Amino acid sequence: MDQSAYDDVTGGCHCGGVRFKVRLVDGLNTARRCTCSLCAKRGAIAVSARVDDFDIVKGAELLTLYQFNTMVAEHWFCSVCGIYTHHRRRSNPTEYGINVACIDGLSPFDFDTVVVNDGQTHPNDRPWGTDGVAGVLRYEPR
Repeated sequence: MDQSAYDDVTGGCHCGGVRFKVRLVDGLNTARRCTCSLCAKRGAIAVSARVDDFDIVKGAELLTLYQFNTMVAEHWFCSVCGIYTHHRRRSNPTEYGINVACIDGLSPFDFDTVVVNDGQTHPNDRPWGTDGVAGVLRYEPR
């Protein structure tokens, strides 16, 4: 997959009520999963974008916010179809994580391997010098 072809992308939720355009920080090279309590249940792959480079072009009024624990991270879902589109990161509130399954023409199954971050330990709580990687998720199509 040509990951550099995914710098400026469009996408949306399942029902089409929410549509967005976004410039990704480093194409698909930032693709990650996470082991935090929410991401472990959600199971999405996210890529990075600066908050200022993300625009809702349709359906902003349909987005619903979910927050928990420290109330810093913001998890956004379509209130009609329930699909998670993006979130503001607790570890870096100047960035959004964008659900790759919501990006037009892209699927989570397009990735052979995806780094899994240790979301159970906040970056500020990790021992100095550790990278925060919990493992790697692999997809091997048959």
